[in-house]
Amino acid sequence: MLRRNLPPLDLLLPFEASARLGSFTRAAEELSVTQSAVSQRVRKLEELLEINLFERRHRAIELTPEGRELLNGVKVALQHLTSATHSLRQRDTRRFLKLACDTSIGQHWLLPRIAAFLTPESPFAIDLNVSDSEQEVLGADVAVLHGDGQWPGFVARRLFSDLVFPVCSPGYLRQHPITTPQDLLTAELIDLDYVHWNWMNWGIWLTETGLDPTAARILIRTNSYTALLDAAKAGIGVALGWGNLVEDALTSGALVRPVPETVDTAYGYYVLLRQGAGEDAHKLAQHLFRASRAPRPE
Repeated sequence: MLRRNLPPLDLLLPFEASARLGSFTRAAEELSVTQSAVSQRVRKLEELLEINLFERRHRAIELTPEGRELLNGVKVALQHLTSATHSLRQRDTRRFLKLACDTSIGQHWLLPRIAAFLTPESPFAIDLNVSDSEQEVLGADVAVLHGDGQWPGFVARRLFSDLVFPVCSPGYLRQHPITTPQDLLTAELIDLDYVHWNWMNWGIWLTETGLDPTAARILIRTNSYTALLDAAKAGIGVALGWGNLVEDALTSGALVRPVPETVDTAYGYYVLLRQGAGEDAHKLAQHLFRASRAPRPE
């Protein structure tokens, strides 16, 4: 249906040039055709649309109201077409490496580390997929995931282990003195919804430190680790922080550790390399592994 209502491009170009230049002759010069050819194509367009596009006077032409309306649409269409053509011609021909991770590591650790890996001279670019669906993440050549290191079809190398401890804003700590884990039972706690089987929540952390989790007060529960940290930074309560994921917030002072107690789990973050992946993927996985052991990038 769209093609039936679309005039041929070889009729629209002479019309646009004639309207823009105000002359069939000047349009013919620009298009490198004869004046007669331009005039005939414009006339054919008028017959096709069953409207007059120009008022023809002696040695001059002037757009009719209908012609001005058509010109506005044609100009926009040609601009879009020119832009799309330019984009195709300038398209980056570099290879794309498929990298994926969950949202927590993507938002709080990964991006500054891959920035150092990419340069204008790099023969490849990154196609990054950030998702909390493990199935989606495992569709990449290189992935960063939390777990026990066992993913069939991938070679897994641990980036860092779980070191989990309470964090809160400096303002919250001033208003709610917390000096021992026992004090956490009277604090407002921000909990991580138990979506991922290998993630820790307050119930597990308090149990590991010898406290009764049923005595705790959960003020907010969320399935978003970013929302959890944002709530802690806003002074709403105390959250659990994974060491490498809250490093920047601790360094900047946005978050503080009210107590020194830390729980270490059997899980951690791993960089995964798909078996049979190419040399570029190997380089990226190795870079991420080295980055996990390097000082925090400024």
